[in-house]
Amino acid sequence: MITRRQTLQLLGTAAVAAYFATSLPALAQNVSAQDLAVQGPLGDVAMGPDDAKVTIIEYASLTCSHCANFHKTTWPELKKRYIDTGKVRFVLREFPLDPLATAGFMLARCDTKDKYYPITDLLFEQQRNWAFTDKPLDALRGLMRQAGFSQEKFDACLKDQKLYDAVNAVKNRGMEQFRVDSTPTFFINGQRHPGSLSIDEIEKVIKPILGE
Repeated sequence: MITRRQTLQLLGTAAVAAYFATSLPALAQNVSAQDLAVQGPLGDVAMGPDDAKVTIIEYASLTCSHCANFHKTTWPELKKRYIDTGKVRFVLREFPLDPLATAGFMLARCDTKDKYYPITDLLFEQQRNWAFTDKPLDALRGLMRQAGFSQEKFDACLKDQKLYDAVNAVKNRGMEQFRVDSTPTFFINGQRHPGSLSIDEIEKVIKPILGE
């Protein structure tokens, strides 16, 4: 059985605390939508049409309870009302707050792109059952078995240094260029909105853009 300490050792010594110990300039409320559109080394996995009037980009961590709350409460309605109807384009970007979240994103990225959201949805939904246990890597392995991962595939994904670096490159750019310092943080057509937004809060922003 693998303990939390062994998990952290396996995934490397990501100096998360050092990232946030660095003083940051005042947070900009808006950023360039053109700059935001630049994709990371793994590319974006988008839902909704490229020409949608509204683009929502979420920076999230799979071990963040506020992110899990958003994906359990707001996300289903947002998807049903606006993404599935072609009004909104949505992108989830990696902003892991700890090595466990990094591992989760690596596993989500290790499969085909059409598995990205099913896996991240599963990890958000089951967050308490893997991220906050004494043996999180064992729990994570069990969940990923449900997603079709063999032990060999699971282990290979978590040992992929290129994948590890790519996931963290997305986080680093979000932090350094867009001043993301908490999760979840949303950018709606370039306008910054931190915190777990309700569907009502999102609608107050996007309905005027959509002309509704």
